[in-house]
Amino acid sequence: MSFTGKVAIVTGASSGIGAATAVALAKDGAKVVLVARNEVKLSQVAQQCEQHDAKYLIIKADISKDEVVKTIVKKTIDHFGQLDVLVNNAGIGKNASILNENIMECFDLIMNTNLRAVVLLTHLAAPHLVKTKGNTINISSVVSLRIPPEGGYLSYAVSKAGLDHFTRCAALDLSPHGVRVNCISPGPVKTDVVANAGVSNPDIVWEHWKAKTLLKRIGEPEEIADLVLFLASDKARSITGSTFVSDNGVLLS
Repeated sequence: MSFTGKVAIVTGASSGIGAATAVALAKDGAKVVLVARNEVKLSQVAQQCEQHDAKYLIIKADISKDEVVKTIVKKTIDHFGQLDVLVNNAGIGKNASILNENIMECFDLIMNTNLRAVVLLTHLAAPHLVKTKGNTINISSVVSLRIPPEGGYLSYAVSKAGLDHFTRCAALDLSPHGVRVNCISPGPVKTDVVANAGVSNPDIVWEHWKAKTLLKRIGEPEEIADLVLFLASDKARSITGSTFVSDNGVLLS
């Protein structure tokens, strides 16, 4: 697959799936816009993109804030002049059950990042994607389809279920303009999301999830990146409004 001459925005590009996706796009010739809150980590990802002679733009941004989201597409167009691929990958997780005192604080924080920001960024990107007949890939989660029995995933699961349905609705709205919108729902993927959620011993969590997969393995970010590139390419030109699961069999276990 070649993305030569294409411009891609990747949110949550400082680590994990976002970083792997940005580097994979750069390797295949894309100009990449790296969006995340951690500028140090973004610079490290940018260095990996440079190894493939790729052009890039770093945008330090907290996408939970509307006024910040509104600058991302503008900066991209000002710098590269076009937009072909939008990868809505940024997301956060924080456990709180409906009985917790902080449930609404947790809910608002997660929804603002995992869903509201995606809707706004897609809205702002859409006119430019229409011009290039581009496409969008949203990174969801298998918790949108089945809630883990451990509990505490209410806000995160609802945000991802909303993202799945937003994908289908946006695909319908944009289909007359030749713009595709698809979704990927990973199972456990070895990233820093567990540590970022405040878990003191992430390895225990990963071993727990590994045991719950049919294939007895945890996914790697590069596996999801490969799927992103397929969906963003012309090889997937007939696919829109779809959700692809890559979970090592978690949903069947």
